[in-house]
Parts: sequence; structure tokens; C-alpha cells
Amino acid sequence: MQVDFYHLTRMPLERALPRIADRVVGTGARLLIVSAVEEQRVALDRLLWQFAPDSFLPHGLAGGADDDRQPILIAGDVAPGNGARHIALVDGEWRDAALAFERAFHFFDEEAIGAARAAWKGLAGRDGVERRYWKQNDAGKWEQAA
Repeated sequence: MQVDFYHLTRMPLERALPRIADRVVGTGARLLIVSAVEEQRVALDRLLWQFAPDSFLPHGLAGGADDDRQPILIAGDVAPGNGARHIALVDGEWRDAALAFERAFHFFDEEAIGAARAAWKGLAGRDGVERRYWKQNDAGKWEQAA
């Protein structure tokens, strides 16, 4: 399983997440987006409806009647009601339950950098876990740093 750490320095989550979500859905896979913060989940729901005028990211908030049909499901915990094999942790908090997925995207900013470092170290040497650390260069492009 692959864990991608995305250190948000220049690009906010609101610009980075839709791009990742679009790529995941574009491959035919499903994505679970997790945040413990209800206000963030509601804001992400609005964002995915309108992030780009020429695209549409089908999604829903967890707890609906059609969770199992959603290519992207926004939830408060790691419960893939949509059968997702990809997970995006967007509130800066790492959850070991994400290791049950094929790929995890862990987004964090400066406020959560200490916790992200602890998660990075905690995953070192774990069987079957490949870690990648992404940061933005001066031009705002993502570069793999580790």
C-alpha cells in the first residue's frame, strides 16, 4: 500500500484535493475523503460541486441512502460505505485504519506538521507500506521529496 504525504505550503487543500480526487475517479477507482470536522466536510461537499466549471466530481456526504453508489464519499471516519480503496485524510490527522486501503493521501499544513512527522516515522519499516513525501516548489508544482 502506498501512503502519499502532501505538505500544503503554497496550495491550499481546496485546490489540491479536487485534483487528486479527479485523478482517482478518472481511473475508475473510488475515494473516501475523511475529516473529523463537520464544517470541513460540508465545505468540501460544496467545493466538489463547483471546483472547476468544465468538470464534475460525483460525490456525496456519508450517511445518505446511496453511499454505496458514490465514486467519492465524504465521511467523518474511516468507513468506506462506497467500497473505496483510496482514502484522503484531509484534517491533518493520520489514522492507521487508512492502511487497509490500497492508497492513502495524507494532507497536512504547518499546524499539523508535528503529527505528520510522527506518522511518517511510525510508518517507517512497516511491511507493505511505501511512503512518499510531496512538497511544493517555488512555482507551486508538487515534487517528490522523499
